[in-house]
Amino acid sequence: MKILVTGASGFIGHILIPRLIKSGHEVVATSRNANTNSTRAVTHPIAELGPDTDWGDALSEVEAVIHLAARVHVMSDNASDPIAEYRRINTEGTAKLARDSAKAGVRHFIFMSTIKVNGESSGLVPFNAHDIPAPKEPYAIAKLEAEEVLLGIVRYSNMQATIIRPPLVYGPGVKGHFVSLLKICGKGWPLPIDCIDNRRSIIYVGNLVDMVHRLIEAPPSTTGVYLCRDPQDVSTPELFQKVSAALGVKPLIVPFPLSLLRLSAAIIGKSAIVSRLTESLYVDDGPTRNDLSWTPPFSMLQGLEETATWFQNRFH
Repeated sequence: MKILVTGASGFIGHILIPRLIKSGHEVVATSRNANTNSTRAVTHPIAELGPDTDWGDALSEVEAVIHLAARVHVMSDNASDPIAEYRRINTEGTAKLARDSAKAGVRHFIFMSTIKVNGESSGLVPFNAHDIPAPKEPYAIAKLEAEEVLLGIVRYSNMQATIIRPPLVYGPGVKGHFVSLLKICGKGWPLPIDCIDNRRSIIYVGNLVDMVHRLIEAPPSTTGVYLCRDPQDVSTPELFQKVSAALGVKPLIVPFPLSLLRLSAAIIGKSAIVSRLTESLYVDDGPTRNDLSWTPPFSMLQGLEETATWFQNRFH
């Protein structure tokens, strides 16, 4: 099968493409970075993802599209209008690719969205694919709008769509908050998080790639939304303990009243970070496993050990 993968040089793309090629697929890789780390992929560099991107040559004879490219969370956003920029790239850019794909005769469009479309906190009940969306931040709002546009396009075409909403993805090459977590755990500092009692779903990039591969090899019969996660969930203290152990560091998790933790965060302007650490965000992936006859092949322990090895080689 000939497959177009956008965001080919990104965190997920550079792991997915070799897997697809190994399975005998022909991959067309698009990225702003000409180096996709896969010499056997046909590369189509693009200047920028947006409403005016020219997909013509890249979509020639393509049967499936895996759309990974996006404007992701920007930790220090300098855009004058962040939501407009997210919409231009993530919503309008996805819409342009979807329309062009349908016109080109693409049969299956796989879109990498985010669990943040469901909301920031699941509370005591896990998120599922049928929840009423409740995105709170610009990135998630634009992703939801992209989902809606995509579903509208496939409704009037012969193209089928699969939307994936993963939780936090980690693994070799990860960036952002998970790297910060690795750095904190690596220092062995006392962590005042023993009071946190929550539940979080995360997913190792190897498991996510395996799921995408399954979608290519055995596509669902209808358009749908799928949630995914590692084989187990963790609390925030458990995650810090597991990451520290993977790094070979003895964690020092100390008691601290949750009310004081939140107050301290508010004083220094870090309430959003503490909310992410203390609230629950977990998903029901049962329908995904049943519908796709798929089980994550890697344990969280395996994923964290691979991530720790990469981190130690990269940052030490």
